[in-house]
Amino acid sequence: MKGGPFRWQTYLFIIWKAKKLAQMDLNDAVFGVEINEHLVHLAVVQTLANKRQGTQKAKTRSEVSGGGRKPWRQKGTGHARQGSTRAPQWKGGGVVFAPVPRDYSFKMNKKEKQAALKSVLTSRVQDNKLIVLDELKLDEIKTKKFKQVMDNLKVEKAMVVIGEQDANVIRSAKNLPTISTAVAENINVYDILKGDTLVITKDAVAKIEEVYA
Repeated sequence: MKGGPFRWQTYLFIIWKAKKLAQMDLNDAVFGVEINEHLVHLAVVQTLANKRQGTQKAKTRSEVSGGGRKPWRQKGTGHARQGSTRAPQWKGGGVVFAPVPRDYSFKMNKKEKQAALKSVLTSRVQDNKLIVLDELKLDEIKTKKFKQVMDNLKVEKAMVVIGEQDANVIRSAKNLPTISTAVAENINVYDILKGDTLVITKDAVAKIEEVYA
């Protein structure tokens, strides 16, 4: 991604339905901002942290079974003194500083999230990795047909964003490992960066601009 303000007013994109180049104005407040790489990185780390289960657990010396009696008397045996057979140095003993279940998630301010999202949208425009479709409709749930659309767009790894829930589109793309789909209101920085290209419908662009402009 390249920093600095993006000042172009009009962009050329491939419109799938028309099968020709068409002009579309994008709002500079969303698709032409100054890129903040720090906030983008923070948003990605937050997404990955929120996905962590945090269910790791091991027992300390106070939690393992046994070890209630002193194994031998303190002095006179020739052995080093021991207080319990469940101390960490014993076989079957507890773990020192054992991991416990925890929540890895952390909070990002609303304005920081919005700035990060605008930054990745701008980067997709600057890198010519944004394709706007007039619409994306399928008559049935068919992975082969969805794959054909992606092949016609010469896209292999992409994030596809649609304006509203469409089971035919979402379920048709489910078996394609390099394609992910989302509704405009559910997009995030991590998913956009994960796909090499951002494929988005015109109604999805309108909804994004309505919320973030």
